[in-house]
Amino acid sequence: MEFVWSVVTFIGQAIEAVFGYVEHHHWVFAFLAGGYVFYLHDRSIHARFDALDKRIDEIRKRLAIEY
Repeated sequence: MEFVWSVVTFIGQAIEAVFGYVEHHHWVFAFLAGGYVFYLHDRSIHARFDALDKRIDEIRKRLAIEY
């Protein structure tokens, strides 16, 4: 039983150490989260422009066929 208690204590101390690190270095995680949000937004914008380019190419092909 003492071994189980020492494992539980070790896990608790590890979690406390992680929370302490995050508390003192929260700006690092905010920077990473902000960068990830910008990355997702950038991908979304590029996907929209790619779709618009495909539509414009399709319209140009249709206009070329009609003339």
